[in-house]
Amino acid sequence: MLDLDSPSVQFVGLVSIVGGLIVWAYTLLTNPLAKLPGPWYSIWTDTVLRYHILKGQRPTYVHSLHLKYGPIIRIGPTEASIQDLSSVKQIYRVKGEFLKSVFYQKFSPDRHNIFNTLDVNFHRRWRRLLSAPISETGLVAHQPVIEGKIRLAVQRMVEEMEKRGAADVFHWFMCMTTDIIGELSFGESFHMLETGSKTQYIRDLEQIAFASSIRATIPWIYKLAQWMPFRTPVLTDIAEQAKRTMSYAGQAIKQHYDLVDKQGEDAKPTLFSKLYKAGEDGLNFAEIRDNAASYIIAGSDTTTNTLTYLVWSVCKHPHVQRRLVDELSGLSDDDLEDQKLKNLPYLNQVIQESMRLYPAAPSGLPRAVPREGAEMGGYFIPGGHTVSVQAYSMHRDAAVYPEPLVFDPSRWEEPTQAMKDSFVPFGGGSRICLGLHLARIELRLATARFFRTFPNAKMSNLEGFSDEDMKPAMFFLLTPKTRRCLVEAS
Repeated sequence: MLDLDSPSVQFVGLVSIVGGLIVWAYTLLTNPLAKLPGPWYSIWTDTVLRYHILKGQRPTYVHSLHLKYGPIIRIGPTEASIQDLSSVKQIYRVKGEFLKSVFYQKFSPDRHNIFNTLDVNFHRRWRRLLSAPISETGLVAHQPVIEGKIRLAVQRMVEEMEKRGAADVFHWFMCMTTDIIGELSFGESFHMLETGSKTQYIRDLEQIAFASSIRATIPWIYKLAQWMPFRTPVLTDIAEQAKRTMSYAGQAIKQHYDLVDKQGEDAKPTLFSKLYKAGEDGLNFAEIRDNAASYIIAGSDTTTNTLTYLVWSVCKHPHVQRRLVDELSGLSDDDLEDQKLKNLPYLNQVIQESMRLYPAAPSGLPRAVPREGAEMGGYFIPGGHTVSVQAYSMHRDAAVYPEPLVFDPSRWEEPTQAMKDSFVPFGGGSRICLGLHLARIELRLATARFFRTFPNAKMSNLEGFSDEDMKPAMFFLLTPKTRRCLVEAS
């Protein structure tokens, strides 16, 4: 039987303690990020960060560290979060020395697309081919589809208000954006606005941000979920969700391929139809399928969430609502087209402020520091380490945006250069969001038509709905935690 009081056991215990202290001191002194401010445990582990990611709280957790420690902080043994504006510009330079980190491959390991590729040459080729159809000019041809879906979405809200007493704008905006990007990508709408119901594919889309956060945070669980004989519902979703998404995308693209073969130039155009040929001037089937799937994911939840928070914020601030409605009242229904809406100052200020306070992607967007390392805010960060810029913190910098938590569209009447430079809801540099023009078009058209139709809209308390429902869950994307937003109007 082991004698715990024997000198030999006590000696071993003492050696273990001393050894642990030596390891701790060595780590503290040699960790390249040790000189960065941050919580003491972040030198050793990113477990606390991962915990907050899995709870949908990464942006608020990291922001609390910025408030405590400053604009450049250590959030893990190999990762720093950056809020220093000059350093952010350095990271987002168009030259693109700071490449996307391996996080993006963990985020969607089952597909290779313009969102997650780390290959610079692949990205340049894909961006060259994909950017024209989804540019502001390229989207002109698709505006009848966009406008039609928005009109139908508002009409469905009218119908629901008449029957129910309130409309769930989150639901109808989700139907709208998903139908728009579905038709623009696949040539065929999901018909969610017509039916008002959700297919399995749409339910998968609603959960993909959560599942992707799990895959990126605990990558081994994705592989584990595929062979475990007994699975929980969460593990089953992780294992099957991506397969269903890719299968649907493949079927839809194949259907449109066949249609183009039969009808030629008479076939309905999509964002990909001009690229239906392999080689330098086009993309092969797998490339189109993988990128179309990423368009659906990136083009539905994101704009839905921004529109939902915009409506909620405007309705919570009557003076903002009155000013916006007054500006829109000078238009006829025929004037509700994007070229004219682009020139409405207050409408665009409301959109800008909504994206500032409620960016669709609030979390840090990880970038790899170039091999030679980088000097940032007086600190040297070695090559291979990760730096991330989160819009949530950039948009809440009180030195740039006075009273940063106040919803105040008028702050954009005469924005400072620092405000413009700190505004990063779409990321920045050569990897800036490809769909930003589509997002802005949808935001302008949907906001204008909604408040033209419901000038007296207000938040409803039907079925116990309250501001508590609008507290955001942030699993990479920012979304209302109960995924609903009830509005009523006289």
